[in-house]
Amino acid sequence: MPNLSRRSALRLTAGMALGAALPLAGCGRSNDTAATAGAKKVDASPATGTVNVWAAQGDADVLGTVVKPFKAANPDVVVKTTLIPNAEYYTKLQAAIAAGKGPDIAQFFPESQAQFLDSSTLLPVPDGLVDKSSFFTSLWDAGVVDGVAYTVPWYAYTYALVYRSDLAKKAGVEAPKAWADMEPFLKALQGAGAARGLGADIGWDIFNGQDVAMYAWQAGGSLVTSDGKWNLNTPQMAAALKYNADFFTSGAADTSGPTFLDAQPYFVSGKTASMITGPWVLGQLDTAAKKKGWTSAHVATAPLPAGASSSVTFSAGGTWGVLAGSGNADAAWKLVRYLAAPSTQVAQYKAYGSLPAVITAWDDSAIKNQPLLDAFFTQLKNTRAFPQISTWQQVATRLGKEMEAVAKGKETAAGAAANIQAYAESVGTGRK
Repeated sequence: MPNLSRRSALRLTAGMALGAALPLAGCGRSNDTAATAGAKKVDASPATGTVNVWAAQGDADVLGTVVKPFKAANPDVVVKTTLIPNAEYYTKLQAAIAAGKGPDIAQFFPESQAQFLDSSTLLPVPDGLVDKSSFFTSLWDAGVVDGVAYTVPWYAYTYALVYRSDLAKKAGVEAPKAWADMEPFLKALQGAGAARGLGADIGWDIFNGQDVAMYAWQAGGSLVTSDGKWNLNTPQMAAALKYNADFFTSGAADTSGPTFLDAQPYFVSGKTASMITGPWVLGQLDTAAKKKGWTSAHVATAPLPAGASSSVTFSAGGTWGVLAGSGNADAAWKLVRYLAAPSTQVAQYKAYGSLPAVITAWDDSAIKNQPLLDAFFTQLKNTRAFPQISTWQQVATRLGKEMEAVAKGKETAAGAAANIQAYAESVGTGRK
């Protein structure tokens, strides 16, 4: 099962990204044509020289093990990996880049990497390095600006519905297929013994803001217009805010809890009976229940119910990029190519639990034989990338705050949508 601390790590990382949402020194998006022209092909000859890799602590903790076959096949290359605490990662990376002392390869997070996607910061992914169609589409799209790809997906996750299968069986209900089915489903779980049908995280932060964005997509909305302007004061955004608020006003969820860290204890104790969450939670529940095998006996997963338009969610995870200032770009790209190979991504999963960004890697028995991951695989094929806009993190945080106001009855959904639009316009898009 996926490792335990994924989202908490990302929470810290994204928080730093918010504070560092300003463009990097020297950044601009006017040189994309030159960037495309500079994307040299990478041959199959052995990598040589030294490759410096920077990554956040977490999934990259096992890189030393995962890259051993690469080093064995390329005996004249030295891979030096620097792991940085999540809370400091983007800040240190930005400072190093600005000082011209960045690594050859850096890890990024697709939901918070927009400010790095520029030809003055990253090299474009060389033609033919990888097959972009081998990845979940939205993960690849998260690294593309104006037709230029700057990052290669590494690992993946998204959200699905995780619920108490024992309570659903007792209530005689199946997982909801549409928004309209959600509240009756949650009420049925409460009737079967749960105090609340849904354990909704009440952090009211950037992550909840991302949830609202996801619901707006499901309602048929878009976050930006075709010409790149914010598009948040829409009926679909209002519908998204109301859909979320109804969980609380109906009594299916509680505005007093759980917080993110309380979600698993609430779930196993029956205080809540479902979560809209990522795959990492599956590896935490036996521990929370203090009973091996509890998860397989009490838990089921399902794709999220569809709104008026679809059941699309967002994709997240990790990516790699080669810095524009790299002194050994050829060897760096060869390492990125190795990390993107299906067999390497399976090795990463076995070493740490990082779910592959390469679709065919999910066919490996280590992953395929885990039925609780099926819903996440289905959902990952139905995901969308957040806007590649440097101020998106700020806007998503404001979405979380407006989400709270609506859920607590302090603002209408339409009023909150208007507030979000006004705020987004005030911070702009970071584009010229």
